Amino acid sequence: MMERTQFPQLGETCYFERLENGLPIYVVTRPGFEKRYAFFAANYGGMDMRYQVDGQRRETPAGVAHYLEHKMFDTPQGNALQMLSANGASPNAFTGPAMTGYYFECTDRFTANLRMLLSFVSTPYFTRESVEKERGIIGQEIQMVEDNPGWRLYHNLLEGLYRTHPLRVSVAGSQESIAGITAETLDDCHRAFYRPANMALCVAGDVDPEQVAAVARMALPAGQGAESASPVKDYGPAEELTAAQSSVKTRMAVSAPNFLVGFKSAPHPQGEEHLRLQLLGELAAELLCGQSSPVYQRLYDQGLINKRFDQSYEDYPGAAFLALGGESPDPEQVAQAMLDEGARIRREGISAERFRRCKKAVYGPRVRQLNSFDHCCVQLAQGQFNGYHYYRFPELFDGVGREETVAFLDELVRPERMTLAVVAGE
Repeated sequence: MMERTQFPQLGETCYFERLENGLPIYVVTRPGFEKRYAFFAANYGGMDMRYQVDGQRRETPAGVAHYLEHKMFDTPQGNALQMLSANGASPNAFTGPAMTGYYFECTDRFTANLRMLLSFVSTPYFTRESVEKERGIIGQEIQMVEDNPGWRLYHNLLEGLYRTHPLRVSVAGSQESIAGITAETLDDCHRAFYRPANMALCVAGDVDPEQVAAVARMALPAGQGAESASPVKDYGPAEELTAAQSSVKTRMAVSAPNFLVGFKSAPHPQGEEHLRLQLLGELAAELLCGQSSPVYQRLYDQGLINKRFDQSYEDYPGAAFLALGGESPDPEQVAQAMLDEGARIRREGISAERFRRCKKAVYGPRVRQLNSFDHCCVQLAQGQFNGYHYYRFPELFDGVGREETVAFLDELVRPERMTLAVVAGE
């Protein structure tokens, strides 16, 4: 029986059940909506190259999680993407640093599509020949990505911030690393990470929650994953909070210098504190350099940034950082302006009125994003993997105070925590 929870501040109702095989299921009901969305995720991403499972320690090449995502669409009946599309669904998948997700949206035949999604993701079907053929396709994809200035810029930032943490390694791997991936490698990783207790099924739309659970029970082997614990991931020794490099610069074919400034933050613990610190980081980023901030207005008026400038706060297991960037004729001057703004906030603090405005600026988009079925499902899965219920964010955000946010910025916006990544013209 699914447990029903109401979230009055959001006007949302969410159903939850953990099946006998360990699979957690979340269903967000939206009566009257035609679209239905299903997201089936594994707590496994590009960072998870070293792990211990069933008492054995293992290490895999970079790019296995992404390679496995490519191959999971193979079935004895044909390609699952094509079959879902033929059944009226719009399917796709992605591999991130810490999660792999498979999903579809449709307006009808939802039950049949859900059964198909759960079946092909839980049952690998590939041969050595098909794995070898995929190597060339993924190699071309890696080459295309590495030629993209935006991708290069982001990875320059990660390589500048982190010394050894696997977040600095490309999710897709490299030409050299994927050469060592075999069908046996993929089978081992599927067996380790694609067990129901290490996954999450999240559904949104005008659906019957009990029917969703019933389909999952029928589609997934009853005992799979229930008999053993999820893999224990190994990201290496804890990193120092100082950045590995103060700057990383690359030349590519760009019309204007692109830049990212990153400030290395302490990693988040599991549980609701994880989500609370994520919200605190987003608020800190808005206060430091959001569009209403003094430094944004000054740099924009001086022509040092333009409308492409943006800021964010990202967190992953064992890693977190505040990032800001865009285009600038003088990225070094922008980076120094951020350090100066951090020092000013340290001296003068933040007014109660500005803090209130920035809190609204962060909270509003979070609420609006609940209109997006895919956003809700991805966030619920991430919350499951990090030990919190995402829909608790209003109560947790209410508890984030002004003094705490100033102290957070005080610790974070320091030269020793900063990396400046630049991709300039050739």
